[in-house]
Order: sequence, then structure tokens, then C-alpha cells
Amino acid sequence: MKTLGKTQAELTVLVEAAIRSQPGCETARVPKLRGLPHVRLGRNWEIPAVLLGDCLISDIDRAVITVHRRLGRTFHLVTNGDTGPA
Repeated sequence: MKTLGKTQAELTVLVEAAIRSQPGCETARVPKLRGLPHVRLGRNWEIPAVLLGDCLISDIDRAVITVHRRLGRTFHLVTNGDTGPA
């Protein structure tokens, strides 16, 4: 399955919007994503931290798992000018 390449900035915006759209996560912030250097196929990025705002940690945990699973099927992190599918 091919995925669409996104830069770190583009993917971070998408991830934050997706997390904030989850119930109870409206004030959460995603400062940055982290690429996984040794992963060549599939989800080559992770969400290392989320700033909670007024959200409960349980809501954030659920949202991060859901969003990473959903967006990881569609997007991969582009690094060093690489635009090919992960």
C-alpha cells in the first residue's frame, strides 16, 4: 500500500488537527513529530509528546493511538528530499 509523503511540518499540522478533533482533546498540542530512522516501510514516524492543555491523559492516550494508526496508513514522513512511498 502506497502512502503519501509529508514533511515534518506538514505532518505535524495534520496530526495536531486530528488529535484536537478527538473528544476531550480540544486543547492538546503536538509540538513535533519524530522520524524513526531505521524504519523504511510503513509508519516511519511517531508522536513522542503531546502537551495536554486541559485534557485528560486518558483522552490523549486514546487519541494518539487512534490518530497514529489512522494517519500512519495514509502518510509517511519525508526526510532528506525522499519523496517515495514508505
